[in-house]
Amino acid sequence: MILRKTELKTDEWNSKSWNKFLNRKELESQLYLRLTFYFYIMDTLAQSRIRELFESCKRKSLELRTSTLAHRKANLRKLETWILNNRAEIHMAVYRDLQKPTQETDVTEIFVVLSEIRKARKNLRSWMMPERVGSSIVFIGTKAESCPEPKGACLIISPWNYPFQLAIAPLVSALAAGNSVITKPSEFSENTSNLIKKMCDELFESDEVGVVLGAVDESKELLSLPFDHIFFTGSPTVGKIVMEAAAKNLASVTLELGGKSPTIVDETANIKDAATKISWGKWLNAGQVCIAPDYLLVHEKVKQELIEELVVQSTKLYGNEETYAAIISREHHNRINDLMADAIEKGADLEFGGKSDRANLRFTPTLLSNVSSVTRVMEEEIFGPILPLISYQTLDEAIDIINSKEKALALYIFSKSKRNIKKVKKETSSGMMAINDTVIQFGHPDLPIGGVNNSGIGKAHGYHGFIAFSNQKAVLTQRIGLTMAKTIYPPFGKLKNFIINSMIKYF
Repeated sequence: MILRKTELKTDEWNSKSWNKFLNRKELESQLYLRLTFYFYIMDTLAQSRIRELFESCKRKSLELRTSTLAHRKANLRKLETWILNNRAEIHMAVYRDLQKPTQETDVTEIFVVLSEIRKARKNLRSWMMPERVGSSIVFIGTKAESCPEPKGACLIISPWNYPFQLAIAPLVSALAAGNSVITKPSEFSENTSNLIKKMCDELFESDEVGVVLGAVDESKELLSLPFDHIFFTGSPTVGKIVMEAAAKNLASVTLELGGKSPTIVDETANIKDAATKISWGKWLNAGQVCIAPDYLLVHEKVKQELIEELVVQSTKLYGNEETYAAIISREHHNRINDLMADAIEKGADLEFGGKSDRANLRFTPTLLSNVSSVTRVMEEEIFGPILPLISYQTLDEAIDIINSKEKALALYIFSKSKRNIKKVKKETSSGMMAINDTVIQFGHPDLPIGGVNNSGIGKAHGYHGFIAFSNQKAVLTQRIGLTMAKTIYPPFGKLKNFIINSMIKYF
């Protein structure tokens, strides 16, 4: 507020008006302090509720160490029943978050979770059984076995791109392994997160399965607590933060991350087949898939043919807006626009797509060719419906490009050449690999799903998910009395020296 001399006409104005001004500033100051205090209290209460939930979860985990096969299977059965009975609600929640078609939600969200549940229920008895381990002559008289036991109190932090599946699939593994769980679904997929909380509140006591809604502050509070295991799905950047937090409590982690998943199309590939499968895998969920093809490496002999076929197949599969999901948020939509603009500015050619609807958060399938290695689309994980294409002359050239980047979560190759497939398999490293297809390996219930280094740590799904949430306790049972081990106890003489030297040489 600026006071001019011409406005100060009388002493009365000076005193009264100045007092009013001071009173107003005092009220504003008091209001600010009260609001600050209010938000501090709210934050403190939120932290307190999270810590209370964790403590109850920790106590419950001790009880669940002795959980029976029947208890675990009952948990899985009621989860399956709820999903089947509330399928329409899941459709609606996911649609409100991502405008995802019902059929896509069925296939990529509901079916995947139900497959996990049914796989676990069918095999849980054998998974829970101790596994006998063989031994050498040195251990004659002993019995050795590996016994899976629950890790304890577990935390699951899930992302927004598959908001139901990526929250509930690891929950299935955690419950099958006999743990107590707190899950933190994404704040960006608010409708699905609320539905997940509703489901868990209806099915479980909060000390066995608790749901924490919120954003960064809630995640930070959860990560500060000494969980026994943390399962995180998200970006490598946040994965490093999760791992750092886990290290402070020496908690084990499963990190399902992402990165740039390359797709090779060599000169022997069936181009129509490759274009169909690439189009489906890339534009699924508007490209917001951690294992989607991130960039194409195409032999120069088939480059133009592949571009033309990608146009045909992309139009055929996703030409109708009703079959195509939206971008999750305006911020993410802006980022995708910036990625495309940067590539074109640096010389990339727009082969098709590139239409952006900011109002409705839509972005059409977009293919860029002649993309420079210094563009953002070749340096960052795209996580959207932009597909850069780079041509190569020799397979070694394509492999060098792949190996110059961080290890990918998935790698795809389209080829009829067994020699080329074998070469790529041996000379590259990735968490997963699919030959002549994309994405579908994620749904296979018996494959270990996960990354390597920058793209993830640990594996998930089926038995591998059960093991991720289990401690494989080594148990050795020794006979009473004379044992082979006693033959090497001190004091040492000629006979014991002979036995030890024989062990070194032969066993």
